[in-house]
Amino acid sequence: MATVIGARFIGLCAAGLVSLPAGVMAQEISPELPVIRVTEGQSIEEASSQLAPEPVERLSANPSVSLSRMGGRGLEPVIRGQSQERVDVLLDGVRVEGACPNRMDPPTSRLSSALAPLLEVRTSNQTLRWGPISGGQVVATTVAPVFDGSGATGHLTVGGTDNGNGKLVNGSVAVGSDSAWLRLAGGYDEAEDYEDGDGNEVRSAYKNSEARLDAAWKADNGFFIKGLVSRQEERDVKYAGSGMDAPKTDTDIMRLELGSPVANGNWNLMAWQADVDHIMDNFSLRESMMKMLTDSETETRGLRLTLDQSPDARTDWAIGADVETNNWYAERFGGANLDVLTSVLWPDVDRDRFGLFAERFYRVTPELKLGGGVRYDRVEMSAAAADDVFGSGMMAMSAADTYESIYGSTNTDVADDNFSGFVSSDWRFSPVQSLVVTASHSVRSPGVTERYIASWNNMDPARRWVGNPALDPETHRKLELAMPGQSDGWNWRPAVWVDQVDDFVLRTRNADQVSVYRNIDARLMGVEAQLGWSNGTWSTNSSLASVRGENRDDNQPLPQIPPVQFIQTLGWQHMGHAVELEWVLARRQDRVDLESGQDPGTSPGYGVLNLSGSHPLAGYLSVTWAVDNVFDNTWAPHVSRANTDPFNPEAVRVNEPGRTLRAALTARW
Repeated sequence: MATVIGARFIGLCAAGLVSLPAGVMAQEISPELPVIRVTEGQSIEEASSQLAPEPVERLSANPSVSLSRMGGRGLEPVIRGQSQERVDVLLDGVRVEGACPNRMDPPTSRLSSALAPLLEVRTSNQTLRWGPISGGQVVATTVAPVFDGSGATGHLTVGGTDNGNGKLVNGSVAVGSDSAWLRLAGGYDEAEDYEDGDGNEVRSAYKNSEARLDAAWKADNGFFIKGLVSRQEERDVKYAGSGMDAPKTDTDIMRLELGSPVANGNWNLMAWQADVDHIMDNFSLRESMMKMLTDSETETRGLRLTLDQSPDARTDWAIGADVETNNWYAERFGGANLDVLTSVLWPDVDRDRFGLFAERFYRVTPELKLGGGVRYDRVEMSAAAADDVFGSGMMAMSAADTYESIYGSTNTDVADDNFSGFVSSDWRFSPVQSLVVTASHSVRSPGVTERYIASWNNMDPARRWVGNPALDPETHRKLELAMPGQSDGWNWRPAVWVDQVDDFVLRTRNADQVSVYRNIDARLMGVEAQLGWSNGTWSTNSSLASVRGENRDDNQPLPQIPPVQFIQTLGWQHMGHAVELEWVLARRQDRVDLESGQDPGTSPGYGVLNLSGSHPLAGYLSVTWAVDNVFDNTWAPHVSRANTDPFNPEAVRVNEPGRTLRAALTARW
């Protein structure tokens, strides 16, 4: 195994490493700091070691976040009942799009396992520099290396799991100083199919490799330049929640960032490029009588310029502009020799976005802080291959024909003018308690799949899936009230929110059972509560989230809304040793939309107990372990995909792993 891992790592590092140094960008919010601050890769607390196959699994500790499972990789975050195009994912300031029409590779699958990033979930607008938040935002920040006076630093981790026979190895080496450094990181992990609590195998095997090179240099006058180049290769990924698997997905990301102090603040310029190539088929990793293969790709190019200023101790303001171009192209082939074009799933779709934003934050008194911002986005979309013909003879079609057949629409060129804004206030009305109010107006243009997917089956209408180019942009009007506080080791945060959505993009089925999209009016609302306590050795935390989604046009529930969820933790730490017990509870979900085809059915409640710990073995060596699903329960989140695995026909959804022991040994220097 070591030979295979070494060969993959060296091969990945040698592939296309022509780049300039890169950067790290993040937002921090603190009562004692400006509302918006760009960290510029400064030393901040390192992300804790994790053993999960994907870093996004760490978000499951937040009850307002659910994870939709389709296989062993590609977990899709659902934030307050909204997911997919409504959840933006920023990787060190870069927005990366997926290349699979069926979302086998959501943007969160690009998170690095070798350099575990810090993850932040945003549910309301506190800044508009990265675009308006419609459903949620996942922000991943990779920490710069810390040298502590030495000229080199790094780590090496080796670990595995028993359920699925998982194996992982990753590491990093950085040389330089805090003002100039170069870092090489990479890793490899793999797993076979895991078993659920009933002992049934779940199609979930995968192989994942990654390598990245990043560097930074900062002058005495504050000018800095940073750069990154990374490559990820996913191979032989199985999906129980899909009729296809993914034998190959390659992702290449490059980023360049420049910045410097100016006047009473700084300016920042970031450019990025992300390319994803994806192949999925129904025969490489499973038996099939009728072969199908989909070849798809996406390309992203972006540029962002921002100016942040703090003219006095009370005021912070920022302005900026960004431009981003995307292209998606996907074709599906069939026939004995895979030489028949059966669908142009994404007909060479281009999306050009240009945005401007301005925002200001003002501390009226030491106890009261106000903020607000506005943003304009121009979004233009077109489908260059909408008239390309697939099929043959009497059954020949094009993507444009499918749009006209379902919606009566022939125009595939779209232009949206989106205006968004927010106002916020943070009032510390007592020494231990604050009231935070945020009101926002966010506009989201429908995504490439919602507007342009053209999956056609001439024999079975129920297997057709057609986007709607005539969709209107979604308008979210959101109000959130929270009351965070802390005192004598205790901390708490109750919150209520409501999101009124005009022209919500609903995927559903028409009278012929074709999967289609239409605009509706919807409302989502929810409550959240968190209570924690710590004395430095012992700690406990209780958190609860509940969301309700309503299709107001049809007076029925929205699909894919998670049930009430509660998480209780109890932790102990002493002299570097730490142990945590986690109890995850979810109520059954009866509010479903079966007509949409998105909900496989109602779901039962569940309770799962997890145990984890970490222990220092020496000054540079530590061991991390976890026992997930201690009582070996059979369970699945309500939002997970319908199970299509013929070898596990009783499972309605893709089940989570049964009892799983994970362990890893890490050396740091």
